[in-house]
Amino acid sequence: MSQINNIFIKLRARLRERDIKLWEEPYYFEEVGSIESEMDRLARDISGELGISVSDCRIALGELQDGALRKLAARREFNDTGLATFNVRCVDSKGGTVQMLEIKCSLGGLGSDLQAEVAKKLDIVDSSHVKCISGGRIINGQKTLASQGLKTNQHLMVVVGGTNEGQELHERIQRIRADLELVADADRFMEMEDQDGRPIFLPREENRSLLMAMSMYEVARVAMHKENFDEALLILLEADELFSQCDSKLLEGVDNYALINLDIVWCYLRLKNITQLPDAQRRLDICERGFVKSYGEQFIRLFSIKGPSSPERALIMRLHLLQGVLLFHQNRRDEAYEKLEVATKDLYEVKMNDTELSTLVEMGYEESDARLALRSCAGQVDRAIQYIQERSERISEERKNSAAERQVNQEMIFAGQGGEWVNPRSIIRLMEMGYERRLVVEALKRTKNNLDRSLDLLQRHSDELRANLPPIPPVDESLLTTLQHLGFSEISARDALETTGNSFHKSLKFLLKSFPNESELLHVIETMTKVLEVQEPTSSTNATANSTTPLVNLSNSKVNLLQTVLSEAKSEIESYNAFKRFNENLAENNNHYLNLPLDQEEQILIEYKRLLEG
Repeated sequence: MSQINNIFIKLRARLRERDIKLWEEPYYFEEVGSIESEMDRLARDISGELGISVSDCRIALGELQDGALRKLAARREFNDTGLATFNVRCVDSKGGTVQMLEIKCSLGGLGSDLQAEVAKKLDIVDSSHVKCISGGRIINGQKTLASQGLKTNQHLMVVVGGTNEGQELHERIQRIRADLELVADADRFMEMEDQDGRPIFLPREENRSLLMAMSMYEVARVAMHKENFDEALLILLEADELFSQCDSKLLEGVDNYALINLDIVWCYLRLKNITQLPDAQRRLDICERGFVKSYGEQFIRLFSIKGPSSPERALIMRLHLLQGVLLFHQNRRDEAYEKLEVATKDLYEVKMNDTELSTLVEMGYEESDARLALRSCAGQVDRAIQYIQERSERISEERKNSAAERQVNQEMIFAGQGGEWVNPRSIIRLMEMGYERRLVVEALKRTKNNLDRSLDLLQRHSDELRANLPPIPPVDESLLTTLQHLGFSEISARDALETTGNSFHKSLKFLLKSFPNESELLHVIETMTKVLEVQEPTSSTNATANSTTPLVNLSNSKVNLLQTVLSEAKSEIESYNAFKRFNENLAENNNHYLNLPLDQEEQILIEYKRLLEG
């Protein structure tokens, strides 16, 4: 934040207060132009009030007048021709303005038309790589500009890199999104859990939506940690779009939605993008409401549980800092100073002593774990060591205790059971009371996962529940033999047939998703391929003679089905590969979002307080 920007903020506010319009008389005449004598007089008059030099004030007034006249001309052009003018600010990863562009485009045109115009000015070959940001949203290339709320004279931001970097960045984000969709659809590689390792279970579609949003958010956090704020902002906006597709009640139960809004505004600040101030205000309001819901009014609930030096205090400090910066740019200077004073108090209560941090790192602890522990223990090294050990044990114990719930959840997903979703945690709770799993599932379906009512049904109406259960058919021995010939163990094949009611197709899918590693799946794919080769009429003799694969005579329908499942198995391999690629973008420490060194925040705090005090 430069001193000249500070002058502009104060000057705009004073002109509004005095209702001075630089594009009207006596400062400007249509036939004559700017009236220098009046502008000089105004500069002398206002400079003393604002405590700035006359020369700086005069230069700033001239720029404000030029900007106002350009807006008027653009508005007239829009009224006459329908062409809207957009002021596009192109930034690089460190927040520097690479270029300022003036782009003209019809509001009735598509977002892709705007992308094409920007790409032409920036010499970018593929216009789809241009991501224009307006009002906290990436402009959709397939919708009209008018339908997305764009207006003439609007400020847009475009993230660019050096030679080819911009294109590589957008291609990388597209690959991340595509890999994430494959991983989410596979239903096996990732699951959600809270900070203590407790799994979060949701119906499949809700789970997929939230998992996609939170996973994309995790990738953005890694980019922020590397200070790649251009990449981070684009991924954050992708994640924000995914969050918007989640059920609103679902979002109320997680603090991630509050945090993503905080992080988007942080990226705006680091990219020096003050043109997004209205969106920043909206997002900080969302974040504050989320924090109040999670931590209580004035964060009393958080402080009473974890104390004033809790790790979450670093996030609260960042919120107060950003609120102060926003108030500064709105020229609400007294309020800004008060908010920055609150942020200063937050900072000194949670900022770590470098010596204490170094002590833990030298003992072999990760820096992120050490900082989190020290913040949780008011900087006391001995307590921090104990905190790290206890937290690790607590998470391990929780994951161990929830293993049965996770297993039931995976079995239900792999079996492809339709109908009402049943909460795995409730299934295990009732089974631990001695009730049969099938009866438990039926009771929970009837009561829409109400644990107390399900227990009542099991206690009072178990005979009725059992009478309505479909009979369990014995395992089809011929299907069992076929599955064994395809490379599956007898135990696994029997479990699959029992779970799916002897459905050959569902059993195959169940088994494919049950493999603990990629190598076992590859072995089965190889076996299936050989079995199919044996079925070919022209090669059956040679294949049988030269292969150790047992001869399996399959009907045409089973051959067709096997070909389909083989294709699905290969898709599973692609899901493995997608997960490997996606996992490279994630942080090893799930709580790295609490691991804020606060060095950048401290510098920004000092800078803005200096501007307010100057």
